[in-house]
Order: sequence, then structure tokens, then C-alpha cells
Amino acid sequence: MIVERQEKEGWGKSVVERLAKDLQKEFPGIKGFSERNLWNVRNFYLTYKDSKKLQPLVAEISWTKNVLIHQVESRAYERFLLNQTNFDQTLPETYRPQAKLAVKDEYTFDFLELGEEHSERELELALINNIRGFLIELGGYFTFIGNQYRLEVGGEEFFVDLLLYHRKLRCLVAIELKVGEFKPEYAGKMQFYLSVLNDTVRLVEENPSIGIILCKEKNRIVVEYALKDTTQPIGVSTYRITTTLPEELRKYLPSGEEIAKRLEGVEL
Repeated sequence: MIVERQEKEGWGKSVVERLAKDLQKEFPGIKGFSERNLWNVRNFYLTYKDSKKLQPLVAEISWTKNVLIHQVESRAYERFLLNQTNFDQTLPETYRPQAKLAVKDEYTFDFLELGEEHSERELELALINNIRGFLIELGGYFTFIGNQYRLEVGGEEFFVDLLLYHRKLRCLVAIELKVGEFKPEYAGKMQFYLSVLNDTVRLVEENPSIGIILCKEKNRIVVEYALKDTTQPIGVSTYRITTTLPEELRKYLPSGEEIAKRLEGVEL
């Protein structure tokens, strides 16, 4: 139905957005009707609809396998193996392997509608507004505590961009968002946040807090030196936002001329 509507009316993402909202409203509590998942379903249909052996294929190629293929193609395994952290020096050995798996080297926020140029505040609000997609991309076990989480030290206020909790690690995870390249001073600021969180927020039975500095770019050598002598567990990751529209999807979106024509007479 999505494909037919797009081909007939030339609509793009709005069809899926509205359908996702309608389905979630009609079937509250039932999973699988997110906008992102409906796009996956649509792409699944386009991939196999012309096959004369569709029924056997459906029986042999599960939805999970298709999702796994997507993860392989997006180099998900590399994003875990190449991550830059100081966990070997700052965490107990029993706690270390799972902590490394909790931090990727690069995150893909293809569910965000942000331009290449954006502010840290815009990135933060976009992630909050798409919190489900954000937590999925982080890799599971994360729960959201708050944004601009307030810390008070010596009568002064400080704010952590995002504060999460990792259920399996049983620890707080502080995230700092940076829209530019990583700078060494970011590690010092994160050390400060983690020390305060451990002393004033962390519960007695919880493990030491972990920090993730999320930047647009990073120089791996600079990161290694910045983390070399730090005493708090910190990881430095990058993020990217997919802005290039796949060729097969372009025909479903209006051209620049069509958009301009539709906006004629619209008061902004």
C-alpha cells in the first residue's frame, strides 16, 4: 500500500510517517509499527516482490537475517572492534569486556532529519525527539534518564548533555555531544562529570560511571594521547547522519521545482 500510494501520488516520507502514527494509535502496545520499521518493510517488499519464488524465499530468508545483512553492510562489527576507550586501564577486568561492547567507534543516526550543519543543541533535541531510535543505535541495554542533567558543585551548576543507564553494566553513562572535531580538553571535562556523578548520583551497589564523548570527527592519535593518563573510564566516538538519498528512493520525492510550486502562497 505504501509503494502504491507513493507511485500514485508522488509522496515521500510523509506517507510512512502518517501510517506509523495511525497504526500505533490503532494498536497501542504492539511493537513493529515504528516509522523506521515500516521503511524496512517497504524495502523488503521491493526487494522480493518480483521474484517468482517469493513464497520459498520468505520461508528461507527470515526478517532477522535481512536485518543482520544490513548490520554487516553497515560495518556494525567494525564499529565495536575499533572503538577508542581507556577501559583497559580504568575498569576491573570482569567489567571490561561488556563495557567495550557498550561503546561503538561510530554511530549512525540515519533516523534524524538534520542537515550536515547543525548545532549541539539541535543534535541533542533531535536525539531526544527520536529517543527510541537513538537507544537502538546505541546497541541495547540503555535506558534514558535525562538531558541537560544538572550537577551542583561548590555552589555552581553544571549540565551533562545526556545521562543514560546501562542495565547490564549497572552503571550511569554520561554522554557529551560535540558537533566538531574531538579536542583533548573534552576528556578533562568528562572526567569532572564522572567524578561528580560517582560521588553524588551513583548508588552504592552500582558500578563506576562511564563517559562517552560523541563528536562529528576525531583524530585517533589525538584521542589516544588524551585518554592515555585519564583515570575515569571514557570512550570517544563519532557520529554520522546519512544525508544522501538512495537512488531508488529519489523518484518518490518531489523535485526542487515541485516543492517551490507547492510553497507558493504559503505564509511562513
